[in-house]
Amino acid sequence: MKSTGKLVRSKYRLVVGLTLLCVLVPVLTLWATLPSLPSFDQVRKRTRPSDLVLLDRDGQVLHELRVNDRIRRLPWVALEKMSPALPRAVVEAEDHRFYSHSGVDWRSVLGSLWDWSQGGELRGASTISMQLCGYLQEELDRRGSRRTWLQKARQAASAWRLEREWSKEEILEAYLNLVTFRGELQGIGAAARGLFDKDPHGLTAAESDILACLIRSPNASHDEVRGRALFLARDSGGGVSEAALSEAAAALDKGYRITGRAHWAPHVARPLLEPGAGARAVRSTLRGDLQIFTAQTLADHLARLTDQNVRDGAVLVVDNATGDVLAYVGNGGKWSSARQVDGIRAFRQAGSSLKPLLYARAFERRLITPISLLNDSPIEIPVVGGVYRPSNYDDRFRGPVTARVALASSLNVPAVRLLLLVGVDDFVQLLDRLHFSGLRGADYYGPSLALGSADVRLWDLVAAYTALARGGEWIEPGFEPVPVRRAERVLSPQACFLVDHILSDRENRSETFGLESPLATRYWSAVKTGTSKDMRDNWCVGFNDRYTVGVWVGNFSGEPMWDVSGISGAAPVWLEVMDWLNRDLPSHAPDPPAGVERRTVSVATGGDPVSEWFIRGTVPVKVQVVTQEQPVRISYPADGSIFAADPDIPASLQKIFFEAEPPNAGLMWRLNGRCIGGADRLVRWRPREGRYELALCDDRGKVYDQVTFFVRGSVGSR
Repeated sequence: MKSTGKLVRSKYRLVVGLTLLCVLVPVLTLWATLPSLPSFDQVRKRTRPSDLVLLDRDGQVLHELRVNDRIRRLPWVALEKMSPALPRAVVEAEDHRFYSHSGVDWRSVLGSLWDWSQGGELRGASTISMQLCGYLQEELDRRGSRRTWLQKARQAASAWRLEREWSKEEILEAYLNLVTFRGELQGIGAAARGLFDKDPHGLTAAESDILACLIRSPNASHDEVRGRALFLARDSGGGVSEAALSEAAAALDKGYRITGRAHWAPHVARPLLEPGAGARAVRSTLRGDLQIFTAQTLADHLARLTDQNVRDGAVLVVDNATGDVLAYVGNGGKWSSARQVDGIRAFRQAGSSLKPLLYARAFERRLITPISLLNDSPIEIPVVGGVYRPSNYDDRFRGPVTARVALASSLNVPAVRLLLLVGVDDFVQLLDRLHFSGLRGADYYGPSLALGSADVRLWDLVAAYTALARGGEWIEPGFEPVPVRRAERVLSPQACFLVDHILSDRENRSETFGLESPLATRYWSAVKTGTSKDMRDNWCVGFNDRYTVGVWVGNFSGEPMWDVSGISGAAPVWLEVMDWLNRDLPSHAPDPPAGVERRTVSVATGGDPVSEWFIRGTVPVKVQVVTQEQPVRISYPADGSIFAADPDIPASLQKIFFEAEPPNAGLMWRLNGRCIGGADRLVRWRPREGRYELALCDDRGKVYDQVTFFVRGSVGSR
């Protein structure tokens, strides 16, 4: 009997040993092949929201920008910042023995197997820890499909390990931040904002029950979720009424939308908040209070100009000392015709805003002084295909005016004459050194460049004026915080001082703008306006000793504004922003740099002697009109002109006139070798089809100028 008992015990031990071997070997193998789990801190740090945040220089939130189109996830929410009703409801709905098991709820597993053995369906029996492992490990993530028994076993083993390494609170917090509640809403932050427009700490018990019932079936219907919530409230005994649940469930029928709570700098946020930038929040150089004030000021002003066909605008503010962008408003927000367009980077025609740079170059080359007399009289300049006749804004001509008055009052004709003196090539090279984008060759612009025929960006224009404020040193503007920005010497301090002094001269500006205008500030400032052809663009750019502010007003479509000048368009916005910047700070005129001196001189036009600033060595002995000596020439028609006869106009009324500049009594007109009159007056000629050579010559046959033109179509009687 003893031998038989020993045999039975030996067989029993053998069976137990083999059974343990059959169980332990796969379990140990499974355990050895499990991937390592990240720590709680690693998961929290790598879980990036779908919205990134732009901060101002002091850490204030300026803009929220979505950068992930697949999911909607807001910043991580700590468990203590959630409504206490929420984790209670989620634990009751998903894993009511969460705090008592060690990762796997064996009672739930055995119950599921028993139900299956009796012919029922096999339930998942997944705990919160097991579900979280599916989010943490890609190979265990089978959302939307059933897992195999092996995958279930690996998930259970991972959950058991997770419970060894994480606390229950960490597991629940991570779960609530990673689980999908509805559609693309992942995490409690997005779910609370998207469905109830609340932060998680403000959720009611009814709302918490609704959210808990969404986890198992995120896209369930309103009635299904409400029914589950009723059972959950009854089982938990939380005292939530049916009416409260119905009201909370109604949010599911409204859809969901998360709108950013800060939207003040969209055109700065887009380049700075890149999806792969690393940090959730990016700090900029912007001043939050200034950015908001500037955006509101521009929007209010555009609202007042809608009746004058003005819909768009942009404002840029730069710190002169550092080049930091302090305010960047790319358009007028809700008043804009195209809210996605960045008006600061858009190319628009410059108008008179380039004149200060032209005068600075002329001063630097010692071609003129502020007291030099420029001729404000009619001028005709031959260009390809015709004649260029610039005129002043008010269609008046003032005769000889000082360079100070011409620039301060923004007179057009003196500026064109000055460009001919400086040279278009030279001026284009200066604009290039000032880093203006999109420049073309000098031949493309011609003399009209003096009046702003070039397309420029507000970004480049403000940078150029900042160089004037910095004594000729251009600095690269930027809204990324950096210790030092790139800077280059472009103009002389002496030339910039003269221009700054002129642009701050209220009295000499009054010729065009009057003594009282938005350009006249109670503190020292230098400012210039500009208006392009047909009032399509309106500019105002100016600075004081600390800031440069640039404003553009117009229409992104290119439509003309209606009776909007620099004074009524961009200047009021400029003044409000400058006043705000200087509300508590004094502004001082720049000190004269070495190499300039103040002298009192007499002007040839008469009047009292004038005190004026000069670059040393340029004080004139006698002030006279600055001219560019030009030979007698044919001012009309231009070389290569083509004229076409109009059959609807009587032939007797169709004439071409020939004009010389200046009129000269000693010269005559010769057309195809035949004399047709003197060049001291306008000659009218009846056109006939053909090719013609028109010459300006003296009585000995010497040719002073010659052009070729063409007439197409016969000119006959009607």
